[in-house]
Amino acid sequence: MAEFDTGGVVRLIDMVFPGDTNHHGTLFGGVALAHMDKVAFLAATRHGRAPFVTAASQKIDFAAPARAGDMVEATGRVVRVGTRSVDVEVELVAEGPVSGERRLCTRGQFTLVAVKGPDTRLPLPPLPVERAEPLPDGVLRMAEMVFPPQTNHYGTLYGGDGLKMMGKAAFIAASRHARAVMVMAASDRIDFASPIRSGEMVELAARVQRVGRTSLRVAVELWAEDLMNGARRQSATAMFTMVAVDRDGRPTPLAG
Repeated sequence: MAEFDTGGVVRLIDMVFPGDTNHHGTLFGGVALAHMDKVAFLAATRHGRAPFVTAASQKIDFAAPARAGDMVEATGRVVRVGTRSVDVEVELVAEGPVSGERRLCTRGQFTLVAVKGPDTRLPLPPLPVERAEPLPDGVLRMAEMVFPPQTNHYGTLYGGDGLKMMGKAAFIAASRHARAVMVMAASDRIDFASPIRSGEMVELAARVQRVGRTSLRVAVELWAEDLMNGARRQSATAMFTMVAVDRDGRPTPLAG
């Protein structure tokens, strides 16, 4: 898989686990807002190549809940650029991994301000000419951020956390392809080419490469990006085997 351009959109996809939900089994509003704020930060920083902080958000109304077991997809796009601030529009969509049902949970707008310093060049770059988002090409693309607790004493991402990110991307790609309950059966090959530092953005690209009777092979690429200068490098590749299972955890044939 080659390096890719997402048309100015930053997309973060995560799973809703029981620890993220209230006593009704739906996603805490604070967790949803954290996802939205993170993707707004990534979109703003990627546009301005400067350190940003969140200054404000417009009123955010929740139209539909995200339930335990759902995937949540937060998508951010810069819609206004000032001298020192940007507005980022963010949508949060819930998706059933097996049913494929998608519902808009909420939409909001965040204002982020560039912090003055040696890495900040003002005024910020103008809003780019609007262009259509690339059509789906069978590759799942998602972003993550590397924070200090995920790094070792050298300040680089733990290998286990990198594997966790790639495994999640493989699970989501397999689930969307098969619309079945998927589990990881094997990590066939993993190659680490470059360390990832705290504060960098990680982009994952996952593609289903082979479909068997009960299993899928998913190739995953992990790219690191320095948000201050845009430099990108391929940091890791992996191949995973994902198997469809029934309610008893036994392999079951894939539909179609």
